[in-house]
Amino acid sequence: MSGSSEQEERAGVAESHGTTKPGKRSRRRRLLRIGVVAGLLVVLGSVYAALAPGSQDATASDNAVVNAGRALFIQGCAACHGLDGQGSDQGPSLIGVGAAAVDFQVGTGRMPLKEHGPEAIRHQQEYTEKQIEAMAAYVATLGPGPAIPSNELISQYTNTDAAVGGALFRTNCAQCHNFAGSGGALTFGKFAPSLSEATPRQIYEAMLTGPENMPVFGDQQITPPQKLAIINYIRTLKTEPDPGGAGIGRVGPVSEGLVAWVVGIGLLVLTVIWIGSRA
Repeated sequence: MSGSSEQEERAGVAESHGTTKPGKRSRRRRLLRIGVVAGLLVVLGSVYAALAPGSQDATASDNAVVNAGRALFIQGCAACHGLDGQGSDQGPSLIGVGAAAVDFQVGTGRMPLKEHGPEAIRHQQEYTEKQIEAMAAYVATLGPGPAIPSNELISQYTNTDAAVGGALFRTNCAQCHNFAGSGGALTFGKFAPSLSEATPRQIYEAMLTGPENMPVFGDQQITPPQKLAIINYIRTLKTEPDPGGAGIGRVGPVSEGLVAWVVGIGLLVLTVIWIGSRA
């Protein structure tokens, strides 16, 4: 009986050893998996730590640009538009106009305004491109608005159909800017400027922001590809010859009628004088 009990105890110990070994292996596997996960986390943390300073530097750089733009804004624009761009009786609010409006108005020399009147008088650009970019970045923080179109987008206008752009221009723009983009007089002393000297980016920004009397043509009214087609048409006009002879400013029957009256009536008067002298 004692021998059999000893054998049973040995068998129980062997069974217990047999059951504990798989348990140890499973615990080792769990520990190994945890170690692998921890190692991956360490690697990811190292990668993030390597990349994080760059993003922090970019944020710091953006803040520096905005702060520089605010300083320029307070110096040259706050007298009319308010210290925080809220507007005053001398100038409209700039909250929500976006960076594109600043880039257009200051880049074309319309702002800072020299004198008040029915139309912003264009003068020589007073700020550098970096300064304009800084002011635009600051105004963009005042409220959401149209951003400055990228150079990659603007450069695609050459890939559009100028004929389509011409049809869109005559439908939406020629009433004020003339069919050839020469501009013209409007009511109450206002005028639509000529587009001959406007850059592609300025034309795009004008459609986005609607300066002065111009309506805003959002992307729902005129899509970005259609805007680029209009730009292509306007740029094509600069190099297009005048098949009828002298362009005479390309302002249509106004200049043609003036030439007809001055030259035609002048010749008639000279002819009458000559006939009278012969009589």
